[in-house]
This record gives sequence, C-alpha cells and structure tokens, in this order.
Amino acid sequence: MTARFTVDRSYRRPNRGRVVVGGSPLRLFTLSERGLLIVDAVEAGQVMPSGHATLTDRLLDAGAIHPVVELEPCDSRLLTVIVPSRGDLPLFHARQCRAIAVDDGSTPALAVRDMELVRLDSNVGPGGARNAGLAMVTTPYVAFVDADVVVDEDDLLRLAAHLVADPTVALVAPRVGAVTDAGALARFEQRHSPLDMGREPARIAPTTRVSYVPAAVLVCRTDAVREVGGFAPDLRYGEDVDLVWRLVAAGRRCRYEPQIIALHRTRSTLAAWLRQRYCYGTSAAVLAERHPGALAPVRMSPWSVATWLPVLAGVPLVGALVGAGTAVALTRTLRTIPASEALRLAGMGNLYAGRLLSATLTRAWWPITLVLAMMSSRVRRMLVLAVVVPAALDWRAERPPLDPVRYVALRLLDDVAYGAGVWAGALRARSFAAITPSLESWPPRSRT
Repeated sequence: MTARFTVDRSYRRPNRGRVVVGGSPLRLFTLSERGLLIVDAVEAGQVMPSGHATLTDRLLDAGAIHPVVELEPCDSRLLTVIVPSRGDLPLFHARQCRAIAVDDGSTPALAVRDMELVRLDSNVGPGGARNAGLAMVTTPYVAFVDADVVVDEDDLLRLAAHLVADPTVALVAPRVGAVTDAGALARFEQRHSPLDMGREPARIAPTTRVSYVPAAVLVCRTDAVREVGGFAPDLRYGEDVDLVWRLVAAGRRCRYEPQIIALHRTRSTLAAWLRQRYCYGTSAAVLAERHPGALAPVRMSPWSVATWLPVLAGVPLVGALVGAGTAVALTRTLRTIPASEALRLAGMGNLYAGRLLSATLTRAWWPITLVLAMMSSRVRRMLVLAVVVPAALDWRAERPPLDPVRYVALRLLDDVAYGAGVWAGALRARSFAAITPSLESWPPRSRT
C-alpha cells in the first residue's frame, strides 16, 4: 500500500480537531487519539506511521484522501495494449509493449503495421472487440485504448504504477481531453467534454464525484477484468461504466489519475456529435437496471428538496426561510464541529443541490420541464435562467476558446440530445429508474 497520501478538495478538519469532513458523498469521521496522529501525517504529506491502514483505507474508500503514487513507468513487458477499431486506423503506436489491434468487422479490412491484428468476421461492438483482444493477453496488466485516441505509450506505463503500488487497484484511467482542432465543436469540448472528468484525482465509484470513466483509455489488472467477465458484449454504449461498477462491486478499487492526459477526437459534424450524445443517454436505463441505486439524475436530502420546491413554485422567500431553518437544525445535529462549519456545510449543500436540480431540469428531465414551461410563464422564465446562468458562469470560469453565445447554445444542444437518449432508453427498457430522483439523508458518520 502506498505510504503517503494527499487530501481531497472536499477534506476539512475544523480547528484541527477530532472530526474530519470530506469525500464524495460527503462523510464525517470521528477520530481516536491514534487517528489524530494519522491524519496529521496525511495532511503533512508524511510517510504513514505503522497501523494506519484501517483509517486510511476508510478515508480512501470515501474519497476524502488519495494515494501519492510516483508515476514511474513500469516494465513494458508487464503491459499489453488492446486497440479495438472499426473502419479507422488506430492513432496509437506501440514502441515497447505488445499491442493488439482488433478489427471489429471493418470493410475493407484494416491494414495495421506496427501491432498484431485480430480480425473479427462481423461487427460485435466495442465490448466484444475488447474481449477478443483480452483473450490473447498473457501479461498481468492490460491497457484498452480507443482507435481515435492519442496517448503516449510511456503514459500508459506510468498509469500502471497505480497497479504496482496497490494490489487492490484494478483499474486506472487518465484525464481525457479534446484534440485541439478547428471548429466550434472541438473548441467547445476543450472545456466541456463528456469524457473529461476534471483536473483533480479521485476514486471511481457509483454515486461519487467521479462515478465513471470512459473507455477511451483504461489500464487494468488483467485477472481482475477476467474475474468479472470482461466487458458486457451486449452493451453498445455504457459498457465502460458497467465494467467499472462491476469491479467496484467485486471489492476492487478504481482510480482516476488526471496527471496523465490522453486526447480524443471530437465528432466532425454537428449531427454526428448530437448522435453521440443521444447514444450515451440511451445507456442510462440499462445501467440503472443492472446496478440498482447506482444511477439517479439527482441526489439530495429531503431538507434540500424542501428548500428548493418553494423556489420552483415561485415563492423564493419561503425557500430561503426553509434553507435557514435547515442550517440551524444542522448545527444542532453536528455538535462535534463548530457552528460556523455546520452553517457552511448546510449552505453549500443547499447551493450545490440547487445547481444540480437546475442541471437535471434542463438535461435528464427536460421533456417534463418543457411541458410545464408551455403551461406556465413562471416556469418559462425559470427554464431560461436554468439554461443561461449556469452556462454563463461556467464560461466565465473556464474561459473556453469559444464565444459565450455559441458556448451556451452547444451546452443546451448537448443536454437536449443526452436527455432525449435517456428517455428513449427508459421507454425501450420500460424502466424509469434512470430518471427517478434519489432522496438521501445527511450526514452519514464514521467512527475510527
């Protein structure tokens, strides 16, 4: 196990006391005397004292801390690279590792020079193609790289350092950015790509800040992937999310490592780009059925619902009063931390819930929102605010190489296409789990 850790951005220890708040979802940890020594070492970036694993494992699994791993390339003989492709020559080029290209029924057949080639007679989809390559792997580690991704071989070997450092880690993924290219779509995705999970490290698990990663680049422990049956061959979309969640359910850890960056090509036309977003959305219903409780369009506490429902109903003063009341109630519940910290948690929690609700109204729930907007001028005004304000704030914070009008318009199209896919998938599966909200009480507490 890695002997040093760094704290997550959510981590707080008010007055350096016995309570740690952090992780995703946010958790509270009450510390023993020994625990105080361990978190002091964590916060200082020091090597851990003996007997730290019980506490650091809990903090790791909560997402409150992250391992510090020296990203030195592992031995290239330990890693095999699998590149599934249909129609396009892989952008990845191998220099040291064994590499296998899987031609997923291309017409004409692919002609690959710098790697082994497996030819499938018919198109089986990305999951089945990766499994065909996986069957040929004899190394302890395997990397899956999509054909339209640019990533350096040494970076794959650096990602494998997580597998070397911690035997419980089964999968690690880099940050995926957009290839710098001309056109509004490419410039939009430089700051708002669905494949980009952000600039901060994280554990990957359902219902957390980084609940999934795309299969654009994955470096995995070969035996762990085989033990859970590989990729689901019947899923054309969402097979990467499904694999991660099955690994987590099997007791394995999955890590997101943004120090390593891979680049993904953006769809060349608006129609292809919208079709991609729509198809992503169609996987939500199947994933919700296969992993109950892992996928919901919005998660918030009943107190946050009580705060924001009056706002949606056009009586924001009542919502503000309810929010203030919940903040006061939380200070009485969290007697082990200063009242100012409890008030901060309550306020930030309600604000975050409001933004999440706004995003859901314009994304997964937009068909319902649109119907309500046709019936009420108040809802129409709120819909405009829900579309424009968050997008404008993001544009100001991220400063993408795109003017704000086109940025807001593309965000709206992104949300509409994805939401349409979610509803189409739900109707096809006759299941509405993917569009059903989840109410969860807070705070959960851990004593160590």
